[in-house]
Amino acid sequence: MPQPTATDVHVDAPLTNISVAYIQNQNHFIAGDIFPRVQVEKRSDKYFTYTKADWFRDEAEKREGGTESAGSGYAQSTATYFCDTYALHKDVDDHTRANSDTAINPDRDATQFITQRMLLRQEIQWVTECFSTAVWDTDQTIANKWSSYTTSDPITDVETGKTTVLQNTGMEPNTLVLGYNVWRYLKHHPDIVDRTKYTSSASITTDIVAGLLDVDRILVAKAIKNTGAEGGTAAYSFTHGNHAWLGYVNPSPGLLAPSAGYTFLWNGVSEGFGTDVAFRRFRMEHLRADRIEGEVGFDIKVVASDLGYFMKAAVS
Repeated sequence: MPQPTATDVHVDAPLTNISVAYIQNQNHFIAGDIFPRVQVEKRSDKYFTYTKADWFRDEAEKREGGTESAGSGYAQSTATYFCDTYALHKDVDDHTRANSDTAINPDRDATQFITQRMLLRQEIQWVTECFSTAVWDTDQTIANKWSSYTTSDPITDVETGKTTVLQNTGMEPNTLVLGYNVWRYLKHHPDIVDRTKYTSSASITTDIVAGLLDVDRILVAKAIKNTGAEGGTAAYSFTHGNHAWLGYVNPSPGLLAPSAGYTFLWNGVSEGFGTDVAFRRFRMEHLRADRIEGEVGFDIKVVASDLGYFMKAAVS
């Protein structure tokens, strides 16, 4: 006796409550959190700098009554910033929008897509400008890699970096930036585990290790990038590699406020939203499409190279 089969009574259709897209967690992108953000009205401008050596000389002298005090002074100069602008768009045509299934929202998806790509651009820019050799006054290649638990001493390595910066600037480093591979070895290092084993936490967190190393915060970069060409073989890697950076970052930018770096954000492009991407949607009538465009203008600027300490290849 003929009976209907499963394929006769059901026609496959896309689910409306689930779809799969590789959207990275925005917390994995740390470029916007490392240096203080400085909103600027002009794309380029100047800021004042003071000669460090003048502020550390001991020139006060004894004075007898009726005599002048010893005199001193400091040199002053200027430096500049320039906010490059970055933009990316995706077009959503009328036919695609009208023919999309319920689970597909082309405008939402385009916005998410552009957001991810712009965050990645900022992340890679920070690595290029700040997370490499020949940027900071001190570059230290870690000889005994932290991934070698029997020979390495990461606590001493960090203390050496803190001492170097403090001795040369009077400012104690408060921020440690780690590539993800560095963090995954560091949190399991016997020296760290032994010093934190009596904490109440079930796992070793960045806050716990920051307390141990006496820094205000540890930022772990988890973003990944694909360096393969479109249509070619994908090549995935972490944006920050196997390195670490230690430095003093001023939590409150202002006058006479030293900091390893600042992120200058041009309001004329980012519209006052900081490193959050400014979005515009406008009609491309000749394409019968709407353009979803993201844009940001920023300059990730090293303003005091002596306030940073770069540790190259901290793990193998």
